[in-house]
Amino acid sequence: QVQLVESGGGLVQAVGSLRLSCKVSGIIFIINDMAWYRQVPVKERELVAIVTSVERTFYGDSMKGRFTISRDNAKSMVYLQMNRLKPEDTGVYFCAAGEYYYSNSYRSEKFYYWGQGTQVTVSS
Repeated sequence: QVQLVESGGGLVQAVGSLRLSCKVSGIIFIINDMAWYRQVPVKERELVAIVTSVERTFYGDSMKGRFTISRDNAKSMVYLQMNRLKPEDTGVYFCAAGEYYYSNSYRSEKFYYWGQGTQVTVSS
């Protein structure tokens, strides 16, 4: 049974920090690309960050310079360090596992396994 379990969400004031964690089981973690997405009501799901199986990282435009994604293959964990948080970062953050294809002119996100999400609320 595949499980992705997020933790670390909560309420934080603007310019504060949070660290999200995701524990993965039931898949071969080391060969999966891992991602964080976020969802807010009435908006499309938004890519936050990706760390590939070879530990290359990608970020959504509004997260660059503030967020850092990392993985620990020995523990089957993926993390999202979020600094200088803004109220617009509020949302439910989901951990996902799958495949990310990329080249200079092409991007394809195929994430098959998802966690239940953790709420992040940033107050102004």
